[in-house]
Amino acid sequence: MNNQPFIKFHYSITGTPSQPVILFLHGFMGSSEDFLPIISVLSKNFCCLAVDLPGHGKTQVLGNDEFYSMPKTAEALIALLKRLNIPKCSLCGYSMGGRLALYLMLNFPQQFEQVILESTSAGLATESERLQRIQQDQKLAEELIKGDFKTFLENWYNQPLFKSLQSHPNLPQLIEKRLQNRPVELAKSLRYMGTGQQPPLWEKLTQNQIPLLLLVGELDKKFVQIHQKMADLCPPASLEVITNTGHNIHLENPQEYIEKITAFLQTNAISA
Repeated sequence: MNNQPFIKFHYSITGTPSQPVILFLHGFMGSSEDFLPIISVLSKNFCCLAVDLPGHGKTQVLGNDEFYSMPKTAEALIALLKRLNIPKCSLCGYSMGGRLALYLMLNFPQQFEQVILESTSAGLATESERLQRIQQDQKLAEELIKGDFKTFLENWYNQPLFKSLQSHPNLPQLIEKRLQNRPVELAKSLRYMGTGQQPPLWEKLTQNQIPLLLLVGELDKKFVQIHQKMADLCPPASLEVITNTGHNIHLENPQEYIEKITAFLQTNAISA
């Protein structure tokens, strides 16, 4: 690997370095700041590392566009952990960041002690599904580049996936935060790390030996089914369905989110 990183990550470290480390990976159009309310609580017992993923926040991609892809981003994150002298850590990913976290867990298992996936998919099973999703993401990428960004965001959060979020008092604030992103960069993330571009991870999931917590909101029916399938395939996985909550659990129900992941991390730390 080149000594000069092709991805210059913007990141924050909160908590005492001697405490167990958790790496947080945000969702599409998010940033490392999305987890700040969670980190403010968890940093009493954990050292929390949060990054802006390529195409998001203040992270800079210095190489060509392939460095927005999942394999290249994963390699760059492993290199970042080495530079920070973090030989092993826990991993917590949401949505797009959860898909990346799953890829990291299955391809770099020696790096991670425990993994938490929130509202995540192991990918699309068939080539036709992947091609259809790639076409959808290409269309969305064009809208990002050519259209009005605020209108794009309003339409994005009007999707059925975010129905429970639409009445949340913090939604206007969330949209304002999303406006800090650069549409051209987000479009590259969609094109190179969208669900259609993700290598399907279902078969590899059956071989996983790392303790895995799957968190999904009760109202997020599509992902409840996906998470149940993932749990059935992966013996070390435990599934928690969070009541009266949708896709974005850490925003909609932060207290229960913190309780579930704290209990999981402490239980597995004791058993280890």
